[in-house]
Amino acid sequence: MPKKNILTRSKKQKAFALMQSNQLHEAKSLFEQISATDKHDAETWCALGAVNGMLGLYDESIRCCRQAIAIRPDDHKAYSNLTVALEAVGRLDEAVAAGQEAVRINPNDVDTHYNLGNALKSQGRLDEAIASYHKALRLNPDDAESRLNLGIALAAQGKLTEAIEHYQRALRIRPNYAEAYNSLGVALAALENHEQAIAAYRQALKIKPDYANAHNNLAIVLEAQGRLEEAVAGYQEALRIRPNFAEACNNLGNALKGQGQLDEAVKSYREALRIKPDYPSAYSNLLLALNYSTDYDPAVCFTEHVRYHEAHDHNQAALPSYTNTNEPDKRLKVGYVSPDFQSHSVAFFIELILRHHDPAMVETFCYAEVKSPDSTTERLKGLAAHWRNTCGETDAQLAEMIHADEIDILVDLAGHTARNRLPVFALKPAPVQVTYLGYPNTTGLPTMDYRLTDALADPPGQEAFYSEKLIRLPQGFLCYTPPTESPEVGPLPASQTGHVTFGSFNMLPKINPSVVETWSRILKATPRSRLILKNKSFRDEAVRERYLAFFQKHGIAADRLELIGWLPRIADHLDLYHRIDIALDTFPYNGTTTTCEALWMGAPVITLAGDRHAGRVGVSLLTQIGLTDLIADTPEDYVNRAVQLAENPERVADLRSGLRERMVNSVLCDGKTFAQNLETAYREMWKRWCAGQK
Repeated sequence: MPKKNILTRSKKQKAFALMQSNQLHEAKSLFEQISATDKHDAETWCALGAVNGMLGLYDESIRCCRQAIAIRPDDHKAYSNLTVALEAVGRLDEAVAAGQEAVRINPNDVDTHYNLGNALKSQGRLDEAIASYHKALRLNPDDAESRLNLGIALAAQGKLTEAIEHYQRALRIRPNYAEAYNSLGVALAALENHEQAIAAYRQALKIKPDYANAHNNLAIVLEAQGRLEEAVAGYQEALRIRPNFAEACNNLGNALKGQGQLDEAVKSYREALRIKPDYPSAYSNLLLALNYSTDYDPAVCFTEHVRYHEAHDHNQAALPSYTNTNEPDKRLKVGYVSPDFQSHSVAFFIELILRHHDPAMVETFCYAEVKSPDSTTERLKGLAAHWRNTCGETDAQLAEMIHADEIDILVDLAGHTARNRLPVFALKPAPVQVTYLGYPNTTGLPTMDYRLTDALADPPGQEAFYSEKLIRLPQGFLCYTPPTESPEVGPLPASQTGHVTFGSFNMLPKINPSVVETWSRILKATPRSRLILKNKSFRDEAVRERYLAFFQKHGIAADRLELIGWLPRIADHLDLYHRIDIALDTFPYNGTTTTCEALWMGAPVITLAGDRHAGRVGVSLLTQIGLTDLIADTPEDYVNRAVQLAENPERVADLRSGLRERMVNSVLCDGKTFAQNLETAYREMWKRWCAGQK
C-alpha cells in the first residue's frame, strides 16, 4: 500500500509540472489516470477541473469541480475553478454563487476574489466586481491580472482615466502583457487619443503577432482616422487568425460601408450573423445599411426589420408591473435614451426640445450612453431635469433603472444606429415607448408603441412599413438648432468664380451609383460647373480614387471634382459653404443635418422625393421653409430643377441672401412651438394608455 501512495504522489507531481509548463493535454491524461485509480482524490478532481477549463472543455471542468466538491465540500479551489467554467458557459448566477462560496471558505486567496470579480463583471455588476478586484489587490498589489480586469470594469463605467492608470500599473508589473496593452489601446481610443492607442495596439502585436483582438481594435482606430484601406486589411487579418470572429466581421462591414461598398458591407454583416446569430449590433448595422441602397424596397426593408426581433431572444426576466399613476392629466415623466448626447447630428435636433419643454407638463430624464462627454454633453445635461449615465449598465439593469424612475413615456433617439439600446426597449420598462429622430425607419420591435413623424415624411399609406403606430406632428417632425459658431452667409460664389459650384457634404454610403450617375448628368448639362464633395472617408486616398473613377465612368473629368476629407472644427466645415452655390441632396437616403446646414449657410438644396421616410426628409424640411419648388418627383425632374436653378444666378443669389432669415422665422427653428406640438402628442399617447388601464 505505501508503494502505491508513492507512485500516485509521483504521478501527481508530474501532472502538476506538466500543467505548470502548459502541456495541458499531457497533464489532463495523467490526472485522468490518477482519478481512475482513486475516485475519492479531491485534489486530482480539482486539478482536472482546472486543466479542462484551461483547454476550453467547460462542461467537463464543471463535472470535475463538482466531483471535487462532493468529496471535499470546503475546497475553495474547486469552487473557484467552478466559477471560471460556469462563467465561460454563461451560467452567471451559478458562477457568482460558486465564487462567493470560494471567498467564504477562504477570503485570503487572491484567485478566489479575482474569479468572483470576473463573474460579477460578466453579469454587469460592475461595482461589486471592482470591489472584488480591490480585495484581490489588497492581498497582492502586484497581481497583474487583477489590475487589468479592474481597469476593464472601470472603463465599462466610463472611468477611462482610472482604467488607464491600472493598465499602466499592470504593465509595470508585467512589461510583456499583450492583453494590458490591448485594453490600454481601447481606453485611449475611447478618449480619442488615437495615435497613443495605435502605439499600444502595435506593442501588443509586437509581443503577440497572432492576437486577433488587437488586430481588430487597431483597425477600429485606423477606421476612425479615415484610413479605411488599412482598416479593412486589419479586420481581414483578424479574420484570417480567427475565422469565426463575428465582431471583426461586423467591423469589416462598417469599414466597407464607409468606403461606399454597400453590397460587400451587407455580405459582411450577414456573415457576422451567420457566425453569431444573436448579435444585435451586427443586425442593426445590417438594417442601417439597407437604408442606403436602391436595391431594397420599403417592403423588403420592413421584413428585415421585423426579423430583428424574431432573431434575438428578448424573453428575459419580466419587470414588475408598472407603478405609474394612470392619471391622464398628470405631469409626465419623459425619458430620452441616446448615445448621441454629444457633438453629433442628433444633438442639433434634441436641444431645442429639451430647452423648451414646459416643466409644468413634462419632467425630463436623459439616459446617456456617452463614453466621451464633451461641451455639447454638458450643455444638454444642463437642460434636463435628470441625467443618467448608462455606460456599463446591462440591458436588464438599465431597464430596471427606467422602471424605478417610473418613466411614463420612454423615447428612443437612436433606432438601429451605433450604440443603440433597443434591447432595453424590448424589455418594455415604460408603459409607453416611442422611437424618434435618430433613425429613418421602423425598429421592428412589437414593444415600441409609436413613431414620431409628419405627413410629408410619411404620407398616408406608409403605415404598412412600420411595426409602430405613426404619430404625425402637425408642422414637421424636426426642430433644428443652428450651430453657435456659424459663420455669416457669404456672397454668391458664382459671382467670383464665374461658374456654378454644386456641393454635397453627406455621408459616403448615401452617394450610391444612382446618385453618382444623376449628378454626372447635372454636370454634363452645366458644362462649366464644378462639384465639391466633403466626407470623412475622403481622407483615404483609395476611396478618393475610387469615386473619381465612378464619375469618370460617366464622362466627368477629375478636374471638375473636389473631394475633401474631415475637418476638425465645425466652423471650418461650415466655411466650405462659402464655395457652394447649390447643394445636392442624396437618395434614397436624404441628408438631414447636412441639408439644414446648407440652408443655414445660404445654399439652396435640390432634393428628390422618395418612396420611404429616409427619402422624404428633404421634402419635410423644404416644405417647412416654403421652398417646395426645390423638390423633384423623379430623377429626370431632379436633374432639370438643378440645371434650371444653376442657369438662374439671380434666383440663387436671392435665395442665398434670405435663407437664414427664412429658417429663423419658420417652425423648423421654433423650439417653443415644436415642444408644444410634441407635448400634445405625448399627452394623447398617455391618455390612450390610461384609458386602456381603465
